[in-house]
Amino acid sequence: MILRHPWRKKQKGIIMFKLQTKFLDLSDIRIAYCENGSGTSIILLHGNSGSKSIFKQYQNRYLDNFHTYALDSRGHGESVSIDSKYTINQYSDDVIGFCERLGIKKAYVIGYSDGGNISLFLAKKRPDIFERIIAVSPNYLVSGTTDNSMKLIRRFISIFKILKKLGINTTKMIMRFDLMLNDIGISDDDLKSIHTNMSILYAQNDMIKEDHILSIGEMIPNSIIEKINNCTHLNIMRNENTISSIKRFFSR
Repeated sequence: MILRHPWRKKQKGIIMFKLQTKFLDLSDIRIAYCENGSGTSIILLHGNSGSKSIFKQYQNRYLDNFHTYALDSRGHGESVSIDSKYTINQYSDDVIGFCERLGIKKAYVIGYSDGGNISLFLAKKRPDIFERIIAVSPNYLVSGTTDNSMKLIRRFISIFKILKKLGINTTKMIMRFDLMLNDIGISDDDLKSIHTNMSILYAQNDMIKEDHILSIGEMIPNSIIEKINNCTHLNIMRNENTISSIKRFFSR
């Protein structure tokens, strides 16, 4: 059965179905997600301060021959949880719990930015579930982020803290951006032990250093690396070459 909401519209000649938000309760989080299609399952993981909405086109158009699940990470989108800190490790446990609760025994993964970092943990922890993974612009060390990007992240955190003192609730935003100031907690040896088939994509003008991404690919035995030209970290998921690469990898 193809799971689609009956509301639809045309976008550039393509019929777009409105994706209905569903919720799944785990022990300490209500995960919001959108589900669509049938076939092999694909888990879609957004980046820092993003949401499942970035995958609308993927669920409606690019991957409509798969059974896709786009999740809102803890502290993002419509997911609900009470937290004092966010960690990539916890995010990966949420994804694993989500799959176990829904009885998803085999799945592919597309993780963008922090979603790519989550996918590294998924490959390490549960290779029995996650057979193929595409990590887009991952970084496991803070030192892998470009200097200019780090300056911007710290500037945003300073602004959020000022706003908080003025009575504006920016706690979640501060906690999210703090994620980018810390190593994710996975080691070189962990990466070397990963045997899941992985594709690592990154932008020509990325906020992650090229040599850092290449080093990740060199450590993961079954990985392939591809630079996507004429794009940035922020728009790589909309690039036609990215979409083509994703389709090729999942059709192998």
